[in-house]
Amino acid sequence: MNKPNVRSQRVIVVGSGHNALVAACYLARDGHDVEVLERDTVLGGAVSTVERFPGHQVDRGSSAHIMVRHTGIIEELELERFGLRYIDCDPWAFAPAPPGSDAPPLVFHRDVDLTCKSIEAACGPRDARAYRRFVEVWGPRAARVMRSFSGPPTPGKLLKSFWGLDAKQGGSALSREFLQTGDALLDSLFDSERLKAALAWFGAQSGPPMSEPGSAPMVGFAALMHTLPPGRAVGGSGALSAALVARLRSDGGTVTPGDAVTSLGRTGSGWQVRTAGGRNLHADSVIAGSHILTTLNLLEQGGFDAATLADWRRRIRVGPGIGMVVRVATSALPSYPGSAAHESAHGLQLLVTDRRELRRAHGAALAGDLPPRPVVLAMSFTALDPSIAPPGEHQLTLWSQWHPYDLADGSDWSSHALPEADRIIAEVDSYAPGFADSIRHRHIQTPADLEREMGLLGGNVMHVEMSLDQMFMWRPLPELSSQRVPGAPGLYLTGASTHPGGGVSGASGRTAAHLVQRDLRRRLPLLRR
Repeated sequence: MNKPNVRSQRVIVVGSGHNALVAACYLARDGHDVEVLERDTVLGGAVSTVERFPGHQVDRGSSAHIMVRHTGIIEELELERFGLRYIDCDPWAFAPAPPGSDAPPLVFHRDVDLTCKSIEAACGPRDARAYRRFVEVWGPRAARVMRSFSGPPTPGKLLKSFWGLDAKQGGSALSREFLQTGDALLDSLFDSERLKAALAWFGAQSGPPMSEPGSAPMVGFAALMHTLPPGRAVGGSGALSAALVARLRSDGGTVTPGDAVTSLGRTGSGWQVRTAGGRNLHADSVIAGSHILTTLNLLEQGGFDAATLADWRRRIRVGPGIGMVVRVATSALPSYPGSAAHESAHGLQLLVTDRRELRRAHGAALAGDLPPRPVVLAMSFTALDPSIAPPGEHQLTLWSQWHPYDLADGSDWSSHALPEADRIIAEVDSYAPGFADSIRHRHIQTPADLEREMGLLGGNVMHVEMSLDQMFMWRPLPELSSQRVPGAPGLYLTGASTHPGGGVSGASGRTAAHLVQRDLRRRLPLLRR
C-alpha cells in the first residue's frame, strides 16, 4: 500500500487477532493514528503462544501457517525485520498405516517426485501417477483460489478467477469441478482409500466435511503445498502476532491489552468507543476484528437498530462446533512403526485411514454427540524448532474433529474434558505405541474452553461455518460481505468472520485497511470544502 496524500485519521481497532493487527500495521505505516484495544492480556487472539508447562511455549490456537505465506503480507510489512522467521514443514504431511499393519506410510514431501514414490510404495503405481496429475492440474487452480482470497470477494472476480468461467473452453465443466464435493473429487482420481482419507482429512481442516458441495478446492489446496508448504514460525505461532505488534509500534501505533470495548456508537461524523476500563474514545474510523456476533452486540450497546441486528444474528450460522485440542509435553516424539522421525514429525500427522471415520465423527457432532472414535491431527513442531521446549523434551498439539459445543444430553463439557482427552491420546497411541507413556504434562481445550479463553463463540475456530453459503460474497452475510456495515459509515469488519474466512492469512485485515484508505480519499474533497 503506497502512502496516500490524505489527512491522518484516528483509527480504533477492536481486538488484536492477526487480521486486526495486519490492518492496524498498514494504516499506521501510512501515517494514521492507530490504537488497538484488546480485552485479553495476551495479544494475538488465536495466533498467540504462552507458557503452559515449565519451559514450554505452547500455542493457544493455530500452529501451522499456510495461507499467510502466499499473500505477500509478510514481505509488504517487512516482518522479518521484526523477528519473524519461518521453517518449512517438509515433509508437510504424514499418514501412517492402519494400526497393526506393516504397510508403508504415506509421506507428503514438498518434492512431488518423493511424494509419488511414497504413494507408489503404499498404494500402487496408478495412484502415484494420478497424484502427479492432481498436482499438475490443481496446483495452478489452488494458486488462483489463493489469489482470489487476497482481495475483496467481488462476484465477477470470483466467478472468473475461482470458478474458471473465463475459460475459453470447458468453463461449465471446470465450474462443476470446483462445486463438487471433496469426496467426489477424490473418488474420481484415486483408488486407495488410505490416500483418499489422508487428503480428505487435510481438506476438512476448515471445518466442513468433504461430503459438502464446494469442498473440492479444500482438497485441491494439497497440490499447492508442493509449491510452498505450511510454515512453522520460530518460537511458536504467536511469533507472527509479536512481529505485527512490533511493526505497529515502530510506526507509532499503540496497543492496549486488558481493556475490552463495551460499545460502538456513531457520534457526528465519527465513532464513540467505550471500554470496560472507563475510557471514552473518539475515532474517525473503527475496524472491528472481533467475532461478528460480538461486533453486533457492541453495536447494539451503542444504539444501532435492534431489529436489524436481530435479523443478522438469526441468519449467521456458527454451527455445532468444530473440535477440541489437547496440548502435551512429552519425553519423546511419537514413534510410528516403519517410519523415521524426519518423515513423520515435521508436518501434519493425518491419523485416519478410512473416510468412514470422518463421516461418523461429523454425523455424531450434528446430533450433539461425541465422536464414536476421535479423528486426530497431530503436530510435533519441536522436531523443527527445539526452542519451544526444554532440552530433551518435546511438545505436541493433538487436534480432533468433530466435537460439538452443545451436547445433546445437556451435560457440561467440564465432565467430558478429561475422558475425551484420554480417548484422543489413546488414538495417537494406537498408531504410535508407547506415545501415552511419554506424556509429562497436558493442557485440554474443549469447545467451551476455546470460547471462554479466546472469544471463539460456539467453540468454532473459524468464527462462523465455512460452508459454501457462508463463503466469498456471502460471508458472513451478503449485506456484510463488503466488510462494511450498512447504516454504519466508518465501521469496517475484519477477522475470520469475513472473507476469506478462518485460518492464518491476514488478507481480511489488509482489505480492511485498503477500504479505510479508499473511503478517506473519496471523502477528502468534502472535508476540504
